[in-house]
Amino acid sequence: MKGAVVFGAGMVGRGFLGQLFTESGYEVTFVDIDRELVEAINAQGGYWLRLVDNEGIQELWIAPVQAIEGRDTDRAAAALSKAELAATAVGARALPAIASIFAQAIARRADAGLESPLNTIVCENLKNASTIFRGMVRDALESQYRPFLEQRVGFVMATIGRMAPIIPLEVRQQDPALMIAEPYKELPVSREGFVGPIPEIVSLRAELHFEAWVARKLYLHNAGHAMLAYLGYLKGLTYGYEALHDPDARPLFDQALDESLHALVREFDFDESELRAHMADIVRRLDNRALADTIFRLARDPLRKLGPEDRLVGAARLALKQGIIPQGLAWGIAAGLAYDDPQDPRAIELQHLLATEGPVRVLQSLCGLDSSEAKQLIELVLARYAALKQGVFRL
Repeated sequence: MKGAVVFGAGMVGRGFLGQLFTESGYEVTFVDIDRELVEAINAQGGYWLRLVDNEGIQELWIAPVQAIEGRDTDRAAAALSKAELAATAVGARALPAIASIFAQAIARRADAGLESPLNTIVCENLKNASTIFRGMVRDALESQYRPFLEQRVGFVMATIGRMAPIIPLEVRQQDPALMIAEPYKELPVSREGFVGPIPEIVSLRAELHFEAWVARKLYLHNAGHAMLAYLGYLKGLTYGYEALHDPDARPLFDQALDESLHALVREFDFDESELRAHMADIVRRLDNRALADTIFRLARDPLRKLGPEDRLVGAARLALKQGIIPQGLAWGIAAGLAYDDPQDPRAIELQHLLATEGPVRVLQSLCGLDSSEAKQLIELVLARYAALKQGVFRL
């Protein structure tokens, strides 16, 4: 069989890519640092994927699959050196750790005279992740192998829309390899990243001008998650779908997504009716009670999610650029600033920054709102932040 190596056997790797790749005729090898998970996958030769929504449950057996512990870099490089396809889903911070494995594998392929391309689908929440990761791998390569990298190795940007919750401890104890996710099944990727023919992969959509598709996902899907998470947290809710039905949170959610939609239409020339249909589908999926996606998962790491190009601030800046006043998005940013879950180390760090530097400085440094054009957005956020601190969700 054709071989695919997936770095990261978590929500994206096991929850999505494993299904698509095995359905496309690949034998999948996961590389992951979770030893218990690796042992469970290898003992079974596959794993169960449970797809859940409000309509019901579907149990899928994902196989053939094997796994390699991430610390066994030589074995991981050997598997990658023989693969037809690769993917990363490790989180942006872990990319440097696997770049050297890719460099070892590429050197082995070059020494063996392999002419078939190795395309790597980069599934990370990081702007220009495929270009950044290519640079990491190039830096890790000896100079004589760099022409081979340019000619034979593709790095392909992807956006991942499938949602997967945190697996409850009691479920993981029964079966460490079990994965739970929603049924949504679409993999948009950048057509321009491939070397050679585009592999035939179930549900893959190779798109030109991919920055538009990245923005669509980030400023509708991820922005919607963040609005529900931060507003829902302030209302004392547990699940994202609860915030969708909250009388305070829902109007602000709708307002924010409508602002994002109009900004996307103006910036990227999306068809508005098609984008509205896509947004309606996102809202339907966010109302997935069976998935039980927690506000904690959706909200965690506010330092990243309040970044200048990320889901809320990035959408608000795009709206301003297009002449749209981002009043709903400003509520989301303000709620993000007020997020202080003691279980989230990044939330604690954010609150420390607010206490020591003040909200204006945090908006300038963390959110990148340090230009004269950003003054209006800062004022919008500050007014809403003050209201939320008083438990008020309307101005």
